[in-house]
Amino acid sequence: MAGPHHTSSPAHRRRQSDDAFEPDDHVAPQRTPTRNAGNDQLNNRMFFRLFQLANELQRKSVQQLGITTVQWAVLGALSQERFADGIPFGQLGDYLVVTRQNLDGVIKRLERDGLVQRVTGNGDKRARLVQLTPRGQDYWKETLQRIYQFYDQATSHFSFDDRVAFVHYINQLQRDLGSVDLPPEGVPKRNGS
Repeated sequence: MAGPHHTSSPAHRRRQSDDAFEPDDHVAPQRTPTRNAGNDQLNNRMFFRLFQLANELQRKSVQQLGITTVQWAVLGALSQERFADGIPFGQLGDYLVVTRQNLDGVIKRLERDGLVQRVTGNGDKRARLVQLTPRGQDYWKETLQRIYQFYDQATSHFSFDDRVAFVHYINQLQRDLGSVDLPPEGVPKRNGS
């Protein structure tokens, strides 16, 4: 064998198989006579790829930027001019579509690092707003330059029109996911009883 031994990464192997339709790369849904098996397999593949994409983004974010995706989202949200004076904790969670518990842990870590702070809201001592500290603003400005490089590399094979279409479809999927409302009586029991 010529050349050095090369082991491809899971991400590389996954990219190699992206164009092939491999229904066995994830558990295929059960088929019933009234279901369209092709749609079920394609939907399963699409959601599984989204799952993989989210995990890959998380891994690369920590590896390349030194922050988790949730920290990235929090800092990015707080850097917006409209939130310069802070944003209520609950509103930030709603904006990011993150649970209060997860957001609280992230905010505590960012507070510990001196990047964000909780301040009292205007006129209401009970209202707590989250905002970037001056150190957090500086950190975000420095990190943003790497984020732009990250974006450029991650989307290097997308044209401008591809990106516009992708954002359109992701937005549509997010809206549709928000309207999913399955009947509760159909949830299978995990413990067998």
